Amino acid sequence: MAVGMGLALALAGYLVVRYNWPSPAEGCTARGADGTTVTLDVGQAANAATIAAVARSRGLPERAVTIALATAIQESKLRDIDYGDRDSLGLFQQRPSQGWGTPAQVLDPVHATGKFYDALVNVPGYLGLSVTAAAQQVQHSGYPQAYAQHEDTAALLAAALTGREGAAMTCTLTGSDAHPSTQQGGMTVTQAARREFGPGLPPPSSAGSGTVTYAVPDARTGWTVAVWMVCHAAEFHLTSVAFGDREWSSTKSDRGWVRRDAGAGQAGTVVAVAAPTAA
Repeated sequence: MAVGMGLALALAGYLVVRYNWPSPAEGCTARGADGTTVTLDVGQAANAATIAAVARSRGLPERAVTIALATAIQESKLRDIDYGDRDSLGLFQQRPSQGWGTPAQVLDPVHATGKFYDALVNVPGYLGLSVTAAAQQVQHSGYPQAYAQHEDTAALLAAALTGREGAAMTCTLTGSDAHPSTQQGGMTVTQAARREFGPGLPPPSSAGSGTVTYAVPDARTGWTVAVWMVCHAAEFHLTSVAFGDREWSSTKSDRGWVRRDAGAGQAGTVVAVAAPTAA
């Protein structure tokens, strides 16, 4: 039987100012084992976390996430853009006319990522290919060598987003006064988690007072979900995320993951706590 870990998340409404590029006051940063950092804005980080979550839902390895992230960085700078060459759209600049889906579908990061992975896993030996070679087999780009320049960045992000590096990614948010959510924050985030992580993430159970509890099998799964929650914190009105002996708070987000009482967690569970919704 796998040893579980604990994760707690608190949700409430707040306003977040988004910039085209992160300011010193706001953004998400991943730190590599060697101290190298990569900083994204909150929208880019949310898209990157989705790319990692969809890979996990399909049982794909970290290398697949690296290839997908490098591709999306080159194609759209990790933005779900509604324009591109000819009819190209979305994170991966997929073309509806070429069978990637309807315009609405390719502008859905979950659908777009899934279609990218559908094509990637059909590339013979893709795990042994360079990022450029693997990405090009999927994208058929006019500039195939461009993917290589993003490999190191993508690999660092993949390690953080797939839980291998633990508390390696955090977000600093502004305008994060903890007002109750008007968007049923707890329900929204659980529905999104189910859609992105798939049936491999067990359905949550409610423990009252807005608490939602997930069972997680191991630390890597817990960190994958915890980092996903932090990267989506602005979108889903999260006020805190906790896993094991670490906790992130939207009102003190500049401090990153801080230590908490290890006994505060519940062994074998991922716990989400939703603030009461506004009347």
